[in-house]
Amino acid sequence: MSVMTRVDPALADVDPEIAALIGAEQERQSAKIRLIPSENYVSKAVLEATGTVLTNKYSEGYPGRRYYEGQQVIDQVETIAIERAKSLFGVEHVNVQPYSGSPANLAVYFAFVQPGDTIMGMALPMGGHLTHGAPPTLSGKWLHPVQYGVRKDTGRVDMDQVADLARRERPKIIVCGGTAIPRTIDFPAFAQIASDVGALLLADIAHIAGLVAGGVHPSPVGHAPVITTTTHKTLRGPRGAMILCTEEHGKKIDSAILPGLQGGPHNHTTAAIAVALKEAATPEFRSYAADVVANAKVLADELLARGFDLVSGGTDNHLILIDLTNKDVRGKPTAKALDRAGLELNFNAVPFDPRPPANPSGLRIGTPSVTSRGMGPDEMKHIARWMDEGVEAAKASDEDAIERIFAEVKELTASFPAPGLRG
Repeated sequence: MSVMTRVDPALADVDPEIAALIGAEQERQSAKIRLIPSENYVSKAVLEATGTVLTNKYSEGYPGRRYYEGQQVIDQVETIAIERAKSLFGVEHVNVQPYSGSPANLAVYFAFVQPGDTIMGMALPMGGHLTHGAPPTLSGKWLHPVQYGVRKDTGRVDMDQVADLARRERPKIIVCGGTAIPRTIDFPAFAQIASDVGALLLADIAHIAGLVAGGVHPSPVGHAPVITTTTHKTLRGPRGAMILCTEEHGKKIDSAILPGLQGGPHNHTTAAIAVALKEAATPEFRSYAADVVANAKVLADELLARGFDLVSGGTDNHLILIDLTNKDVRGKPTAKALDRAGLELNFNAVPFDPRPPANPSGLRIGTPSVTSRGMGPDEMKHIARWMDEGVEAAKASDEDAIERIFAEVKELTASFPAPGLRG
């Protein structure tokens, strides 16, 4: 009886349609200037770890406490990821298994509150995240959310107002952080308010985790006993999440993830998180984080000089929120026009926006991706000019101008190869 050799054909041979689409996406990411603040480029090493045979293994449980055999390697991978996160952020306990940031936040609620309990978070139109109690979400329907916002005159959180709301509503959990906050989060002030009303402070640092790790944004550690974060965005890891907490809360958090919300972790993602955390502990990453902020400030200043209205008047971090009202254009069609011009960003609500979320008044941009490509202040000035020209072209429906901008964008991006896409 002959033994036939098994051959595993490549993706392009098995599914040329999907292979072609992946190639097209690589080309798109290479050619365009990516300004969505929640996106980035992972390194070749992180990309390689994500696409490994670790995806073949089911590992329900935790290191040393699994429900499936054959965990000799997986336990080591997860333990390395945990220890690197503990060291990088200076925390006592870490869970690296959440599939994304939303399940991570839900796990915290599952661990510490009951249906109907009051939680307090930043309102979505003011810069908060869906999972911070937005009405259409699970957190908004199963819990009793109360929402804080920003001052109309400054675009910044008024901590006195937050304190008054907390004293009146007595939430079990207070959430600080969000998805469209261009300013430094005052963790000590939130911690004092939480302490005053007997609430647990949850710091959601999904957007700024890389800036915290790089030392250019204050850390919530020592102020918030529970911290959630995604592992992509400024941290430049794979699409996953972590929960960081004090040892006191470790068992509750672990039980909330498994068996509370999830089954087996995605081991290939865990490995890639471990790689990203190792990269984030280097001096090169600290320089990168500083450059992200420096680029954002240059870009904000250039936009202000061109007459753009920025929420809060500028930025302290990686993110800029633009109110287009004074430009007499809307966010959605402008975002689509700028994308055609090679500037990838997203339309976004601004505080006190009179327009609906599906077609709001603003744009949200950021500098993580362009900084990963090695762009600096000179390139930020070009980007501001193209955005200004692109907005005017969108207003005038001038597709020739949009095509001209895209040609100039591609000339620039060709000089700045993106990590992970080289070769």
